Amino acid sequence: MVQRLRASVIAAPTGSVINLVGLAIVAVALVATMQRVYEGGATYFFQTIGFGLAEGAIFALVALGYTMVYGIIELINFAHGDVFTLGAFFSVALLPVLGVVEGQTSGAALILPLLILFIVTMLLCAVVNVAIERVAYRPLRHAPRLAPLITAIGMSALLEGLMNVWRGPFNLHYPDLLPEYQIPLGGGVTIAAKAVMVIVIAVVLMVALTLFVNRSKLGKAMRATAQDRDAAQLMGIDINRTISATFFIGAALAGAAGIIYGLYYNSFSAFDGFTYGLYAFTAAVFGGIGNIPGAALGGLLIGVIYSISDGYFSVAWTQVLVFGILIFVLVFRPTGLLGMRVPEK
Repeated sequence: MVQRLRASVIAAPTGSVINLVGLAIVAVALVATMQRVYEGGATYFFQTIGFGLAEGAIFALVALGYTMVYGIIELINFAHGDVFTLGAFFSVALLPVLGVVEGQTSGAALILPLLILFIVTMLLCAVVNVAIERVAYRPLRHAPRLAPLITAIGMSALLEGLMNVWRGPFNLHYPDLLPEYQIPLGGGVTIAAKAVMVIVIAVVLMVALTLFVNRSKLGKAMRATAQDRDAAQLMGIDINRTISATFFIGAALAGAAGIIYGLYYNSFSAFDGFTYGLYAFTAAVFGGIGNIPGAALGGLLIGVIYSISDGYFSVAWTQVLVFGILIFVLVFRPTGLLGMRVPEK
């Protein structure tokens, strides 16, 4: 009892000091940001937000794969970021096969080839991820948690090595196929048509995933498996099939994100997956790991923060700011923005 009282007396002032320091840092950051925004003007601000939403949409698509896999088997699949890069590699190899040539194919002639490109690339990435789950993760499903974690890091290095051997370690050009013009929003404010297309495609895919998980039979099985794997198996759910389907869907979204990334930035490399995977994982934790809407929200917020930091401050501070905000949020809300506390199984 004495120890509890002593701890409460010490902890209370310490917690108050931490809260005050945290609020002071947030206030200073907000004032500095608002000052830069005011000096930059409305046009630059909305363009920056547009870039941030496009960037965040890519983060969100990759983060969904992290959060789905973690929600079901509590594994951080570090190879997922490299599956995202693999989507760019597959798609750039498929473009000539589909008859798409930079500078010659445009407008309505792009719709069908891009649709086929998305479908085939998403399927290829999904097959690769299911194979990874079957070969590397399933045999370790009942092993100590450190074993599959190390295996995931090893699979990430393996995929990066294979892509490095395939196309080399340097930046590769992705065909510039999306329109470059700016869409006027009024008052001199514009947003790039390319950014709008990226955001729309990402939102459609995220809404489709949400509807699938909430309304389909397989989606219900995924939610049941995430809630209680043993009980789901007793109710007749095929656990292995459900987990494989989760890896399949997550990788398909990562493959789509790889295409979007290539179309938006027109450049990619074998090692982009590490950086984007790290940001996407941060987005999943930020929104609430295991929560699909949380991963989407976290990705969009991380993208906006990333863009504001690059646009108004310094690129060198971007990672500091992003991960600093993540730590700050997790200190006060350990489950993330939309995450909920669940009992230990």
